[in-house]
Amino acid sequence: MNPARLARPRSWPLRARLVAGFSVATLVVLVAAGAFVYWRVDFALDRALDTELAHGVSTLAPLVGDDGMARDRDAAEAVGLAWQVLDPAGTVLDRGGPAGTTPMLVSSGFGKHDVEARLSTGWASYRIRAVGLAHQRRLLVGVRRDREDEALRELMLQLVVAGLGTLLVTAFVGDRLARAALRPVERYRQQAAAIAAGAADLRLEVPVGRDDEVTRLGHTFNDMLAGLERALERERQFVAEASHELRTPLTLLTGRIQLARRRQRTVEEHERILGELAIDLDRLARLADQLLHVGADPAGGSRSDLAQVVTRVVEERRVADPAGAAGWEVELLAPTAPVGLADHEVERVLANLLDNAARHGAPPVRLVVDRPAAGWVRLAVSDAGPGMPPALLATATQRFTRAEEARSRTGAGLGLALVAGLTERAGGQLRLCQAGQHVLRPPGASDLPCDHGTGLTVTVLLPEAQVTD
Repeated sequence: MNPARLARPRSWPLRARLVAGFSVATLVVLVAAGAFVYWRVDFALDRALDTELAHGVSTLAPLVGDDGMARDRDAAEAVGLAWQVLDPAGTVLDRGGPAGTTPMLVSSGFGKHDVEARLSTGWASYRIRAVGLAHQRRLLVGVRRDREDEALRELMLQLVVAGLGTLLVTAFVGDRLARAALRPVERYRQQAAAIAAGAADLRLEVPVGRDDEVTRLGHTFNDMLAGLERALERERQFVAEASHELRTPLTLLTGRIQLARRRQRTVEEHERILGELAIDLDRLARLADQLLHVGADPAGGSRSDLAQVVTRVVEERRVADPAGAAGWEVELLAPTAPVGLADHEVERVLANLLDNAARHGAPPVRLVVDRPAAGWVRLAVSDAGPGMPPALLATATQRFTRAEEARSRTGAGLGLALVAGLTERAGGQLRLCQAGQHVLRPPGASDLPCDHGTGLTVTVLLPEAQVTD
């Protein structure tokens, strides 16, 4: 492995990071526990030594006479400790136990002193306590410390060995646990790679009866794959249906061109043919425009006034086609109706609803803009035509959906699909009402009344937009 990569733990594999983190945490706990145990044992041994020295001093001090000699030798030896009586010059006046003729303490101070460093392996490791006597003499009482030091060294060795063994065991166990925990993730990765390679019908194998982070991840991936598969299926269906719908006007164009080229024609005949081709091209352009906008997202953050757009579009239609707009009735029950759609998006919604009413319905066509409830704006377009078959009502907002009798008319079955897409993406609802039957997109409960006419009524319900100054 690259040494530079080893120096960066974030670049390690996940299992290595888990084991390393687990091992470091275990090491910290072991060091803290070992230090605590060592401190407690050391404290207990020190206290035992100090207690023994204090007992020796309290026993020997009264036995030393004015001449610096022990008055009761047997009682002094019974203490079992090394002791010396020194004069002010440091000369040994009397001694007992294992103490020799050389002063045990070179310095002239009082209190507790350790001869040789802690944990020393030498035989001259003592703890000495010096107290003052009469005539500036000193009493030195010493206890051997080599056994306590040996016990501490043995304890430290055992703690190190036990700690290393525990660290190795925990690292091994942590590695096994990390491997077992990541095994489903690796399996998911392999299955995802197979799916990416083309196995579209494959799903991740999620254990049944378990509910943990890994199984939830597997369920989420499966839901995502199912959603992607549905989206791809819709796109494939859309492409197939769009190709079918585009084939008809293209075939008509090709046929007209071939028919026109069979013989020599006059200028008037060419103009008539060009007019027919222009009509076919206009239909093809409208179909292509619908195909481009049927899946387009609305402009984020857009605002418009539904009442103003309806007024403007109706007036433009009346000027452009007075005969076709003669039977239109407009009721603006809300003078202002701000919605979260751009002007051109509202125009597209209204144009498709009016075109459907003109193409498949019958006058009068009634347009109503109102506020049925707080925070909502409604646009209802109804006509007096025969409506659509009840079986078609539930699928009317799907792309390229048309009744059999409507296939001979112009159109591609994309108008209501475009209206539904714009309405739903703006957070609204689209309702189709006819003869007491109601279809709501998206599906759900709605307690708002449906204002419908004798034919089909299409209601667009949009959230009221907040007007900013």
